[in-house]
Amino acid sequence: MHPNTLHIVPDMIRAHAAANPEKIALIEGKNRLNYADFDRQINRIAAALQLAGLKPKDCIALCGLNSISYAVLFMGALRAGVTPALIAPSSTPQAIKAMTNDSGAKILFIDNKTTADVPTFSLDTEGIKTFTRDAPKAPGPVVINPKWAFNIIYSSGTTGAPKGIVQSVEMRSGHVGRAGVGFGYTPEAVTLIATPLYSNTTLVSFIPAIALGGTIVLMGKFNAETYLSLAAEHKATHTMLVPVQYKRIMDVPNFNDYDLSNFLVKFCTSAPFSAALKADILKRWPGGLVEFYGMTEGGGTCILVAHQHPDKLKTVGVPAEGHDIRLIDDDGHEVAHGKMGEIVGASEAMMEGYKDLPEKTREAEWFDPSGKRFIRTGDIGCFDKDGFLTLMDRKKDMIISGGFNIYPSDLEAELIKHTAVADVAVVGVPSEDWGETPVAFIVLQTGAVANPGAIKNWLAKRVGKTQRLHDIVFTPELPRSAIGKILKRDLRDIYAEIQHS
Repeated sequence: MHPNTLHIVPDMIRAHAAANPEKIALIEGKNRLNYADFDRQINRIAAALQLAGLKPKDCIALCGLNSISYAVLFMGALRAGVTPALIAPSSTPQAIKAMTNDSGAKILFIDNKTTADVPTFSLDTEGIKTFTRDAPKAPGPVVINPKWAFNIIYSSGTTGAPKGIVQSVEMRSGHVGRAGVGFGYTPEAVTLIATPLYSNTTLVSFIPAIALGGTIVLMGKFNAETYLSLAAEHKATHTMLVPVQYKRIMDVPNFNDYDLSNFLVKFCTSAPFSAALKADILKRWPGGLVEFYGMTEGGGTCILVAHQHPDKLKTVGVPAEGHDIRLIDDDGHEVAHGKMGEIVGASEAMMEGYKDLPEKTREAEWFDPSGKRFIRTGDIGCFDKDGFLTLMDRKKDMIISGGFNIYPSDLEAELIKHTAVADVAVVGVPSEDWGETPVAFIVLQTGAVANPGAIKNWLAKRVGKTQRLHDIVFTPELPRSAIGKILKRDLRDIYAEIQHS
């Protein structure tokens, strides 16, 4: 399969249904869905969307945990040329409403009831039956344009204004093509999905696996022992996990008792991945290990094929084929080889932009002297003499906790509303369990009395589950530079001293 061929995923599913109708496409617990029935259900969803008045380039919102229903709705929307906006169910009801409205979704499918300004259906089997009750068996024909949006992913925090990252059909097609060439996704592959389908991390694995005719095993809430049992039971060959999941799996006392011999390759992305953990996986878990470094926004991707380069485990690998990755200084000029700089990247896998946020889109872009467009990462890196990229630091304040992005500014904007808080800064600190976790440094109002636990509980009611604070430190003042910028590196150092004192 040529990576530059345009791969229309719903059309590929239809072809698998015709060629191998009884082949199992999706497994969720005791439920099984073969390709023939998968294709039929996709048709009913597409037809129901058309009956409801949705046209190509319109949008629906999906807000739920991993399920067969979620996959059917996702693919059904694509067959109708409709864009799914993917919303984390851990978001607050207010944020779900805001993201649904921002996406322009005409229908919301959700696991649990919430207040929304559009028709809402339950994201389960009964909800699908209700939605498709009067629909014909097949939709009217739709010719998919590669420039249309494949999906919208909201990667900002669940407070404040959300940012919708628009990813095109063409971008996802590139993922399918590369996976078919280099990563062994065939109809014989069994991919265990243990990360959420609303995450780009998951879709990088899920989309190629289903487009190329394999079997997907959908896992609900992650548990290391359950994961190992599922992997052994279904003879999994592929998986995508974030570092915190790998760590929990490798820490299972009887890890070696599970038969993982069918694994061909395991993938990792989304968060810092320690060299020691990579080495342990290579030693004890059969099959290859591949780390991706990149952003939901796209741009440049680096790939570390760890089993082929065990001496490069401290790096994130080399640029993927066809990906142009460069390093620039604060003035936007490229740095010399061997020097540190902000990582920018260009490829066919690039977002069209942040939905309806042209200024934010421009901030995320860098153009070389020829006018070529790159996406800025906000990360600082350095290439070694062999062309492997090592991450040094992040320019942005974003915290990556358990594979999820947390924006300190979102938390700070909420905390400053507390009547006892005069000033606040949130930083990410190392966490053995999560990779990173947020800690707030708070200056109290004069005469105010508060305790950390009460403020943490207050905030927990106003943010998503993934955004909750690990700790609060009261301080007389926040360290600032001469121009008034908070010195967050100093705060991290202060917290490290507190932990070691």
